[in-house]
Amino acid sequence: MKQISIIVPSYNEAESLPHLAEWVDRVMNEHHLTYEVIVVDDGSNDGTWQAVEQLHAQNPCWRGIKFRRNYGKSAALNTGFAAAEGDVVITMDADLQDSPDEVPELYRMIKEEGYDLVSGWKKKRYDSKLAKNLPSKLFNWTTRRMSGIYLHDFNCGLKAYRHEVVKSIEVYGEMHRYIPVIAKWAGFGKIGEKVVQHRKREFGVTKFGMNRFINGYLDLMSIMFMSKFGKQPMHFFGAVGSVAFLMGFVALVVVLALRLAGSISLTNSVWFYLSMLFVLIGMMLFLAGFLGELICRNSTTRNQYLIEKEL
Repeated sequence: MKQISIIVPSYNEAESLPHLAEWVDRVMNEHHLTYEVIVVDDGSNDGTWQAVEQLHAQNPCWRGIKFRRNYGKSAALNTGFAAAEGDVVITMDADLQDSPDEVPELYRMIKEEGYDLVSGWKKKRYDSKLAKNLPSKLFNWTTRRMSGIYLHDFNCGLKAYRHEVVKSIEVYGEMHRYIPVIAKWAGFGKIGEKVVQHRKREFGVTKFGMNRFINGYLDLMSIMFMSKFGKQPMHFFGAVGSVAFLMGFVALVVVLALRLAGSISLTNSVWFYLSMLFVLIGMMLFLAGFLGELICRNSTTRNQYLIEKEL
């Protein structure tokens, strides 16, 4: 088994990859670390895959996986995790904003300090404050409060994992931002943080989009729900449905009693219709919980991606 697997999701990063390869190879050789680098080409339409083929020809430690189309960073990471063979798995972006010089220390923290996961913290950033920095601070604050994991930068691409962690978690959709949360709910609780260097982008353009904040919070809600109720959806839907049904049933009994007493008319009483609505909502939620128990996340295609080539 190699000491380190480095997973590099790449989308239109043909210019950056040769420079990244030279940097990674130098650092690994200087520290006498055995390694592999898995570049996952996420449906690039430039020369990214040609660059990967050249790197593989020059150094067999560089491997490649090419998607037929763009699936997103989570898909690339999940596929890389499945292919990784190293004792410690490092993820980094291909745009040269993550420094490979951080890798030996991240490896040491996993192996010697016993962390399950170490997340990078880009304490000093070179991104736009309005477009990236301020929204990221809000995003990280919300995630800290909801998850109970006190990291400063959940979305930093530079992270280190124990081998068992990446083989035990599943990343899909756009949930790569919440890998520490997913790892914690999978039972890997020793999560650390390291201040890492953040560099300005040298080539290409950012893949950042404002829609990631909307999608990010929706994914956070999904993770928190699935972590608590993914295996027993009836615990959530059944509880809420039971409360709604009970409230509606009690209200309906009161309304019918008042009707028998001649105090109100059912057809003219808004309370009668509200009580019936709550009864129906309760029954529907209870049924949703039951169906959720039957389905219980048994999708067989959620993490299947069409791979065109592999080195």
